[in-house]
Amino acid sequence: MRAIIGVLLAANLVAAVIAFKPFGGSAEDLRRQQAALSSQLAQAQKQLVYSKQLVEKIQKARSEEDKFVNGYFTDTRTTGAQILTELTKTAKEAGIKPGTWTFSLDQLEGSDTLQELTTSMGFEGSYANFTKFVNLLDKSPNFIIIENLQATAPQQQGGQALNVILKIDTFVRGTV
Repeated sequence: MRAIIGVLLAANLVAAVIAFKPFGGSAEDLRRQQAALSSQLAQAQKQLVYSKQLVEKIQKARSEEDKFVNGYFTDTRTTGAQILTELTKTAKEAGIKPGTWTFSLDQLEGSDTLQELTTSMGFEGSYANFTKFVNLLDKSPNFIIIENLQATAPQQQGGQALNVILKIDTFVRGTV
């Protein structure tokens, strides 16, 4: 009798476990699990789309950077002559007289392939001609940054002409 009652008790426990908590989970548990997995899948797909867009933007930025550097930065061998030629040509076009010049080539911090060329050059002319000169430099096809412009009026000419020292920066591809 005790054995039969023990077997029936064990069978009732097994039946209760199966009835209240099936091994695969209840239908409601399975629906919740499916909804959670669907949500995770949607987020993973959204992250994948975002990552693909980010990769495309990075590739576009790299190609545009190469195009910018190749279009606006000059080569180490020709930079000094090219800048001097452009400054002299622009000065003649603006009606001012170019003077002495100096160059200084410095390594650009954070880059192994780019350098900064600083050019200082003196000019002489009227104020109107200098404004035309600066305007022409601003429209230059080269990437030129006017770092400093120092103007003085000589005493012996009655203030009609200005002496200007212009300091400009350009960027150079290649290493020294």
